[in-house]
Amino acid sequence: MNVAIEESWKERLSGEFEKDYFQRLVSFVKDEYRKGAVYPPGPFIFRAFDMCPFDKVKVVILGQDPYHEPRQAHGLSFSVQDGTPYPPSLVNIFKEIESDLGIPVPRSGDLTRWAKQGVLLLNATLTVRAHQAGSHQNKGWEEFTDAVVHHLAEEREHLVFMLWGSYAQRKGAFIDPNKHLVLKSAHPSPLSAFRGFFGNKHFSKANEYLIAHGIEPIQW
Repeated sequence: MNVAIEESWKERLSGEFEKDYFQRLVSFVKDEYRKGAVYPPGPFIFRAFDMCPFDKVKVVILGQDPYHEPRQAHGLSFSVQDGTPYPPSLVNIFKEIESDLGIPVPRSGDLTRWAKQGVLLLNATLTVRAHQAGSHQNKGWEEFTDAVVHHLAEEREHLVFMLWGSYAQRKGAFIDPNKHLVLKSAHPSPLSAFRGFFGNKHFSKANEYLIAHGIEPIQW
């Protein structure tokens, strides 16, 4: 099956594209786009990979679902398109960066600038029906993105994995903390940010780890 995804990822994930679950997933997703509004727009489904080739990944931030309202999702977890109000979780991420590193809240919620520096902004589920959170869960995306995390954890070393909330922590439970830096905290959503996301200092910790291993830090 020919999937339009960045070449270094295609090389590693081509085995997934041939599996039955993925072929069922493709049929389901195509059917959903035909029926009505689905986010992100089709060309952006694999944008996290297109912006951040396999060998360029330094940090992995695991999200769960794309945003499900218009003009928000564009294929990068937690990121929104320019001109879109910041969703609450993104507001809290920016607050923590300001508190941790003294970087003021930016004018744009588009995190492409992070992706280009090596931050893989990966949602567990890569598509969603408009206005229906979780509507494309358990259709095969999670198996695909598990394979992504496995390839990174096994073939690379000295990556930083930011696992926010119990869902991301379960997804990354197998990652070897002796080979990578695994940072865990509460999720940045308003429901849980005050239970350990605020003050987690993940952004400074990530950069300290990268620098310690001779890797260029991220300009958050």
